[in-house]
Amino acid sequence: MNTAGTIDRPLTHDPKKQAPMKPSTSEPAGSATEDVTTTGANDSRQNRTREMQLIPEALARAHMHDRLHEAERERRAMRLATARRMQRRAERASLRARRALAMAVMQ
Repeated sequence: MNTAGTIDRPLTHDPKKQAPMKPSTSEPAGSATEDVTTTGANDSRQNRTREMQLIPEALARAHMHDRLHEAERERRAMRLATARRMQRRAERASLRARRALAMAVMQ
């Protein structure tokens, strides 16, 4: 078989027996041309990474928002319970005062 090997199917797998790579004549030596598709992929990867890094911050912000609302509801409930307790105490004091006044008038 006298056919030369290809990149996919080299003639031999031993690197010492393979032909050395020759530099391309269409490109100057040492030039690094930027691949447009790779740049786009890197940008999207970078944006995704930035978004992924911001997810915990957004979750923490939402959690704190919920905790603040829960604390506010608890404070309102405590104020309501205190107000009801004070109202009952005032009603009892009012009844005692009425009874005392009635007792004073009756004597």
